[in-house]
Amino acid sequence: MKFIQLFDRSQIEARARELGREISDHYGEEPLVCVCVLKGAYAFFTDLMRNLTIHPTMDFVRLSSYADQTSRKSKMVFSKDMEIDIRDKHVLVVEDIVDTGHSMSFLLKVLEARGPRSIKIAAMIDKTERREVDVNVDFVGFPLDRGYIVGYGLDYAEQYRELDGIYDLKFSEA
Repeated sequence: MKFIQLFDRSQIEARARELGREISDHYGEEPLVCVCVLKGAYAFFTDLMRNLTIHPTMDFVRLSSYADQTSRKSKMVFSKDMEIDIRDKHVLVVEDIVDTGHSMSFLLKVLEARGPRSIKIAAMIDKTERREVDVNVDFVGFPLDRGYIVGYGLDYAEQYRELDGIYDLKFSEA
């Protein structure tokens, strides 16, 4: 395997600062719940929250459509639910990567049924190469067309989350 760096730590930090300002300006003093999608979004979520000038409530969900493989499973796993009531509040879902759109579509349906005032998505990576479901990312860290992205929370078979940059993982030809 070969790692090709796409974004280094300083680029990620600069983008998190910009998004923090943009999100803060957008919501102002409105009641906001920021929801981190575990595991992959933890690093981006932490940096993004530190760059907000507003004071949202924070919560976490965990869902998975990937196992130790590179293709989408047919079943979504929702293993950790939120603890905060989102009725009549704005919700910002913070995701590591929106790829096929299936995970985000599933989560949006679950959250919409709970009566929030609005739901928007912030994603570190908005990758369109394999998009199968029409999902709009409102606050995009970095748009990408293609690649198998790892680092900064993103994994391949539960590895490489600790890398402080974002990399395109190239698999060796057999």
